[in-house]
Amino acid sequence: MKKCLGKFLIFIFCLAYISTGCANSNATEEYANKNGFSYKNETASNKLSMIAAGDVLIHGSIYRDAFISGNSYNFTKMLPSVKALIAKYDLKFYNQETVIGGKNLGVSTYPRFNSPDEIADAMVDAGFNMVSLANNHTLDRGERAVMYSAKEYWPAKRVMTSGSYGSLESRNAIQIKEVNGIKCTLLSYTTFSNEIEAGAGKEYLVNIYTPDKVKEDIERARPHADAIIVSMHWGEEYTHTPANSQKEIAKYLASLEVNVVIGHHPHVIQPIEFIGDTLVLYSLGNLLSGQIGIEKLIGAMVAYDIVKDGKGKIKIENVEAHLLYTYYNKFKNYYVYPFAELSNAILPNYASLYSTYSKILKRYDYKNIITIAPLL
Repeated sequence: MKKCLGKFLIFIFCLAYISTGCANSNATEEYANKNGFSYKNETASNKLSMIAAGDVLIHGSIYRDAFISGNSYNFTKMLPSVKALIAKYDLKFYNQETVIGGKNLGVSTYPRFNSPDEIADAMVDAGFNMVSLANNHTLDRGERAVMYSAKEYWPAKRVMTSGSYGSLESRNAIQIKEVNGIKCTLLSYTTFSNEIEAGAGKEYLVNIYTPDKVKEDIERARPHADAIIVSMHWGEEYTHTPANSQKEIAKYLASLEVNVVIGHHPHVIQPIEFIGDTLVLYSLGNLLSGQIGIEKLIGAMVAYDIVKDGKGKIKIENVEAHLLYTYYNKFKNYYVYPFAELSNAILPNYASLYSTYSKILKRYDYKNIITIAPLL
């Protein structure tokens, strides 16, 4: 009887201890476990950090600047500051705008791109581990280039790719990257493909967006993923204002409870917006390109936390944008600078440009919850 009474008193004490909302939840859990009680902390959360970058668009001037000898290139010299900036994040995304189609096809520039393996090597070396392959240039060099990209090059890398595949089975497979107890998947689509068609039965070569296809993919992934990230190649080039089609797709993806939408193709920065709980990055501009015009040389990387609470609900928090500038001199000496590393010698009037492009990013930030990384 005394033994039973003792256990009962311990049980009452434990309940009272938990109900007071003690500061150390780990101590509460430990106490309950030692004394044979079930404990579930409904307020505990897991968190991972992610950063997303824009387009890697490798024009001939860039791969000529990276040329070493023979058939070899070195792009790593262009990315040390990017590598340092993204080092602390768990997931690191970019859009590989130009296909890695194999050097046997011959490297090529606009309008039908094929990029050296070494540019993707350099991006992976910089730390990127999530890559979109769905864009209007995916089919530039045909099925042979896609097969090299999807079946030979990228499978040898420890990264998650999405949007272009070597088979229907690969396209329909659910890919998961788990960090800190949060399971993430990446789905990538393009709204067009430069009037180049994959051919009947080979639609897996590039994911062309349709509402039904996206809904089906999300429903197939939902049981396996906590967080769903969608990469969208969409919109109109060289405008800082999202097109109506982008806004409509963004609203639709938000209605499907996508957590993050990462946009590209305009090649210039567009605003960041929350639609309900869905973070929408309409366009991050270029990460690395040989395009002409300051608006095409200023891009952004956007960082945020993906948080899963004790009930499994995902929230996006702590959104911070980093402005970038791609420097070159007479189409040589390419280097990507965070604005925090700039000076007037590198980019005249950079402080004024920082203000202008910060306002573009925050144009839809009516609640003032998005921060822009400051200048030093």
